[in-house]
Amino acid sequence: MKKVFLIFLGLFILLIIISLLFVILQRNLPGGEKVALIRIEGMIMDSKDTVDEIKEYVKDPSIKVIVLRIDSPGGAVAPAQEIYEEVRKAATKKKVIVSMGSIAASGGYYIASPATKIVANPGTLTGSIGVIMEIPNIEGLMNKLGIKTEVVKSGRHKDMASLFRGIKKEEREILQNVLDDVHDQFIKAVAEGRKMLYDDVKKIADGRIFTGEQALKAGLIDELGSLEDAVQTAAKLSGIKGEPVVISKKERFSLINLLRGPKELKELIDILPSVKIKYLFAP
Repeated sequence: MKKVFLIFLGLFILLIIISLLFVILQRNLPGGEKVALIRIEGMIMDSKDTVDEIKEYVKDPSIKVIVLRIDSPGGAVAPAQEIYEEVRKAATKKKVIVSMGSIAASGGYYIASPATKIVANPGTLTGSIGVIMEIPNIEGLMNKLGIKTEVVKSGRHKDMASLFRGIKKEEREILQNVLDDVHDQFIKAVAEGRKMLYDDVKKIADGRIFTGEQALKAGLIDELGSLEDAVQTAAKLSGIKGEPVVISKKERFSLINLLRGPKELKELIDILPSVKIKYLFAP
């Protein structure tokens, strides 16, 4: 019995060694000039997975170029800024090509702007360079139900943007100044990423959307084409000869993600009006 166990243990260890050798050889073979495809879909509410994936592909010597497939209306400001920064850093080491799907607007465009080249379909909705904050006001409903809230606060603006009352004039001015500052950050980021003049970006940074064709004329993208066109462009720019090998990560099963609930449910909750500053196109 002990002998059989040792045989199985030996085979198991051998299998692990062969698997490791296969991975190492795959990464270092001369023909391992691959195109990494990263998909960014839906609301941008977290940056960790995308940032980690970009970092991994930048370090991987078998990855010659990175293609970001963006199909997103945007989302929260901070995650978009973190992804933008990682794309900007990656583009200094490897070519980063963006392929826009049905929509790559607001935060979706923000994260695309520092890429080496942006490719969009003629009918892609993009642009929407602006900031939005939606604050629900249920004061009328509370009055009808006879419910009142008592607030104890350390400063007069501590309950600013409360759901239980309207926004006062002074508070509106404060919030507008915050949004204007974040909007200015957006304009500067696009100007830097696209190598455009600040004033030229500002002229079209009023929240308007563009089709892919309009964005091309405005200088917001570089060429029209599909995902396949973007992959071919990426291969050409990085010097890959022949048909490029495209690799992409599959979503892994995670108990934590299971406990968090379906992605679609989370996105539905995130898109509901709430006190958040967003780079979001949500008509």
